[in-house]
Amino acid sequence: MRLRLTKSNNAAFLLRASFALYIGAAAASVPVCWGGAETARPPAAQNAANAQDIAERLSRAYPGIVQGVDSGGVIFADGTRLPLHDGKGDKTFAAWLSDPDIADMFAIAYPPGQVSTPPPVNFDPGRARNAAFFKKVYGDCAAGGVTPALVDVIWLPKKARQVLKVTSVNGVAKRLAAISAELDELSADFDGFLWPAAGAYNCRDIAGTKTPSAHGYGIAIDIAVQHASYWRWSGAKDEAAPAYRNEVPMEIVRVFENHGFIWGGKWNHFDTMHFEYRPELLTPGDGLQAGADAAGSASSGTPAK
Repeated sequence: MRLRLTKSNNAAFLLRASFALYIGAAAASVPVCWGGAETARPPAAQNAANAQDIAERLSRAYPGIVQGVDSGGVIFADGTRLPLHDGKGDKTFAAWLSDPDIADMFAIAYPPGQVSTPPPVNFDPGRARNAAFFKKVYGDCAAGGVTPALVDVIWLPKKARQVLKVTSVNGVAKRLAAISAELDELSADFDGFLWPAAGAYNCRDIAGTKTPSAHGYGIAIDIAVQHASYWRWSGAKDEAAPAYRNEVPMEIVRVFENHGFIWGGKWNHFDTMHFEYRPELLTPGDGLQAGADAAGSASSGTPAK
């Protein structure tokens, strides 16, 4: 598969400049094409030289679940396999989003830490989720396959004591509990961003689509709606994202990222209340150095503006 993103030549220069600023804070290379006359670079998994990287990422992110990757695809610990590529060739952004193969999930690198500009058009790292892979790892919620592994996580145990249902598979619940404990120590200035949380496990499709939501696997949380911005609520026309909006402080984002949760606020199709566990894209701990290097380190003071 190749991700083909095209814009008019008039917009190409500005988009390239915005893109360079956006990921300059993160050591990541994003294989996309912004100029209409250019040929899109293939995702990392498409290149033979990077196949081992995909295998290492999946094996590290899903220990005891993913055994490795070979020419036949992703190998699971029970001996079953899923194809890495679907053989469909070039994909538009819409096709990449609605029908991704496993390699497509790695097409856009997630940039941890502080960023200085809004995401470029269709820069949505992590929005592409191969349903067969996630159902294999966490279960199919529509068939009752997720609920046996759901456990209670107390959200902000000192302040809110809100009970959330989260999967225990792959240590997700333990990660979220650790995040909750850290965020509970922030000052009251952050409370309105954090609780009441809008929810965690919810067996449903993504709004406006037939694509399973990360919430249906028990790996995502939506924090408080009061200060949230969501592209579909913000004047979107068709599937094009409106002007970027965000109020969520980076102090909160850094805590999530340090535990392997990506943030929907780094998407062009922004969803700033949304965090989901994606260790294949963001290894737990990788956000620590990015956060330390960013202006204004996390503290229990007031939210950074």
